[in-house]
This record gives sequence, C-alpha cells and structure tokens, in this order.
Amino acid sequence: MTLPENDTSRLDAISAAATEVAAQNVADLLAMAICHRPDEPALIVCDKRSWLNVVLTEAYRQALPDAAFIDFDDVTPDAVLAAFAELPSGSLVVLIQSTSFRLEAFRIRIELFKRGLKVIEHVHLSRMPGVQGLHYIASLAYDPAYYRGVGHALKARIDGARHGMVDSGGEQLVFASPFESAKLNIGDYSGMNNIGGQFPLGEVFTEAQDLEAVNGRVRIFVFGDTHFMVNRPDTPITLIIEKGRVTGTENATPEFTAMLEIIRAHEGEVWVRELGFGMNRAFSREQLVNDIGTYERMCGIHLSLGAKHGVYAKPQFKRKDARYHVDIFAVTQAVYLDDERVYADGAWTVEPVALN
Repeated sequence: MTLPENDTSRLDAISAAATEVAAQNVADLLAMAICHRPDEPALIVCDKRSWLNVVLTEAYRQALPDAAFIDFDDVTPDAVLAAFAELPSGSLVVLIQSTSFRLEAFRIRIELFKRGLKVIEHVHLSRMPGVQGLHYIASLAYDPAYYRGVGHALKARIDGARHGMVDSGGEQLVFASPFESAKLNIGDYSGMNNIGGQFPLGEVFTEAQDLEAVNGRVRIFVFGDTHFMVNRPDTPITLIIEKGRVTGTENATPEFTAMLEIIRAHEGEVWVRELGFGMNRAFSREQLVNDIGTYERMCGIHLSLGAKHGVYAKPQFKRKDARYHVDIFAVTQAVYLDDERVYADGAWTVEPVALN
C-alpha cells in the first residue's frame, strides 16, 4: 500500500526530527558517559529492519562521521568478526539490532569487553514500533548530574540501610534486612573494568541480604511475559509474599498465573530477589515500551521473580538450578530506606551527590 503524499511527507518530517534528537542524545552519551571522541576509532554494526534502527543508525552517522559502518544483513558473520579483530583496544563498537545479532558461540558484548573495547548495545528495537520508538530515543538523553548524582546517592542510602519498604498504594512490602551492595548502571564507568553495556541507562539495583526477611504485599502493574515482552493487566495484580516467596495473588490474570506455574514447575517455589530502583524518566506507568529489558529502566521500583540472579550469590541457590528471572513492576507510591522516604510523586527525592 502506498501512503498518500501528505502522509509520506509527515513521516519524513517525524523521522528527521527524531533523528535530530537521537543524534544529540547519542553525542551526549558518547561525550559524557562513554568518554569517546568523534576522532577515535569506532565501528557501528546495524541492520535496517525497523524504523528505529534506521533512525539510530543515521544518528550515529551524524555523531561519529568518521566511524565505519557495517550492515549485518549484507555481510557474513566471519566478516563482522574480522572487523572486530582489526579494532585497537579502546575503540568503540555500537550494535544497533532489531532483535539481537547471533554470531554462533560468540557472546558479542562479553568478548568485545575482553578485547578492551567500549560497547554500546541497542537490542530488540523492532519490539518498539511507532511512538514507542520516540520514547526509546528520549530514554537515551544523558543528564550526568541526575544519573550520577542521584544514582550514587541512592547507592549510599541502600548500602547503609538496615531495612526498607515499598508502598504500592496501600500495600506494603517490607525488607527487614540490610541490602546487598548496590550496583550502578548510570553511565559512570570510573573504577570499572568495562565501559558501556546495554542501553538505555538508568538503574540502581540490589536485593535483601536475607531473602526470607522480605514480607508483605505489593501491587504490580506490569510483568514480563514468556517472550520478554511487557504484559500490562487491566487491573494491578497483588502479590502476597511470605519469607521471600510468593504465596498468593489477588486479581491475577491467566497469563500471570501461568508464568508462576512455570517457575514453580522447575524451581519448586517462587522467590522474590532483585530490588531495582529504575531511574530513566522517559519511561513511566503511562509511557511504556514493549521490550521488558528496556522498560526495566522505568523510573520506579521493579522486582524479580525466580531464583536466578547472576550478580548476587546466595547459599540456598545453585546456579545450575536457578532458571528464572522475571521482572515485575510495582505501583510505586513511596519507597523508604530506614525511615527516609526516597521516592515520592513519581521521582527519587534524595539529595544528589555533588559531582567532581
């Protein structure tokens, strides 16, 4: 079907405006988060299977005019690997993927990090059509005073807290335990071995040191389904949690119940593990994208169901037996660490740490 000329012109105008915003956001990310100059070596591997891919690729052309570009669909996997091998340490690799690139047993980001390369990975872009693509572009905006200032402040509060609580609109989930040392995904790579990762940025995460000290009730408005897509029930689902395990639900949908049954079938029970403090203000309860791994940065609280969490080892879990890590998103009305309220009115309220 051919679009009428005025509709085609409108789409061109939207694409041009989106590319302009994306180019600025990408340039800021490169300069302030990745610390990569336009004159340094860079390789962008992309495909053109979605509108968002095309826009982001053009944005990187504008931000990195001297970079090399490879269309993944036009070459063999061996050609891509050979291009990686030619890059000197400290170079940048950007992966712009409608799904995720497959290079047999080659784990792209991990192997590139081993070679001393910086990596920016954009994945599953085809899952975010239409206006969701605009939300994704907005999520790439980088404000170092916010991400680093608030991110480090949250980490300090988490690491020093003796307990915490999430209020999801009248239901309270209590963490009667100190927390594991919080991890940061805020575009600050100082002191880290690797520079970059999967984008967009914006998360501080932890979990209770004593998982059995997690008790109460929490209302969730989104959960990740078996295809790693956002599932938003018409009515928030209430989870009943006792000693760190889901023991009951209210208003559960058939899809959510089926997901719990899958976890129980393989792991015996449904544990609550990750406590994520999402910081990306482009995503909210009202502004969603379909890809659950992207939406995980939403400004608010997310939790994980299932025994799997690769960052924090716990003695009751054997890595080979822990299979599931399903993200769920709490209706976030308030968050407390000890007696300090750190979230109100849709935003984190801690005083930012001053940047050097």
